[in-house]
Amino acid sequence: MTLDDLRVFVAACEAGNLSAVARDLQRTQSAISQHVRRLEAELGLTLLERQSRGVVPTQAGRILHRAAAQGIGQLDQALRRLRDLREGESGTVRITTGATTVRHFMADAVVAFRRRHPDVHLEFRTETSSRSCFDALAANEADLGWITISTPVRGIEQRPVLELPWVLAVHVNHPLACREAIDPGELSGLQPIRLPENSAGRAHLDGQLAHPATEPNATTSVADWDTAMLLAGLDAGTAVVPALPGWQATEHPSLRLIPIPGLPPLAVGWAVRQWDALSRPALEFAETVVAHQRP
Repeated sequence: MTLDDLRVFVAACEAGNLSAVARDLQRTQSAISQHVRRLEAELGLTLLERQSRGVVPTQAGRILHRAAAQGIGQLDQALRRLRDLREGESGTVRITTGATTVRHFMADAVVAFRRRHPDVHLEFRTETSSRSCFDALAANEADLGWITISTPVRGIEQRPVLELPWVLAVHVNHPLACREAIDPGELSGLQPIRLPENSAGRAHLDGQLAHPATEPNATTSVADWDTAMLLAGLDAGTAVVPALPGWQATEHPSLRLIPIPGLPPLAVGWAVRQWDALSRPALEFAETVVAHQRP
């Protein structure tokens, strides 16, 4: 059993197709199959079940896949840290996050970090949900994830950084625009602009509202908070969103943000596989982002 056998096997489990793995690794399909057969021969168990549309792991295959994927991920992380030690302050920091995160939470920190470490490569990977960020971390495709803090996720460490109060975004001509605050119970019956169902922010919000049944009134849905506020400013509905850093009322004269003090704030922050395994540049970038958050 070799490390290459395990890498190929993990790739086959995740792709579900040996031909796709062969293309990705630029090898023949017979070579890919040979890696799997070698593992099966050594373990005395069938690991992949061949089906008409590809392959799926057997029970034994699932056990090996979980262990191998985690072990390979930790090994790759260690190798990157060793390269960082060899190369000093250079290297790569891979960040997975939502589409609007850099604008609202990282802009100043990116500038400060870049000035101190001009040779470090910052690689941003945009995802549409915290769940996708967790998946990228688990697959060793990112070092850091900026996420909505959620229930514990196996193999992932979460650190809250900010708590964002909720506000109701409405057009300035909306009947509620003159309010100084609004109670959560008053949200029922409004026409909401909704986030996707797999959004951690939406799950948090629906869990706090007594009547998340405002959904039948929804005629607009969006993938991010910025777009929700933009549409509210166009009078396309109302949006319950976190009060994002950097949003200035003077810059959006058609929009009113009404506090909803009765809703518990939304926590956002960092997620990683293991804090003490982060490279020095990745750890410093995470700390720089935290240091630049507005109180």
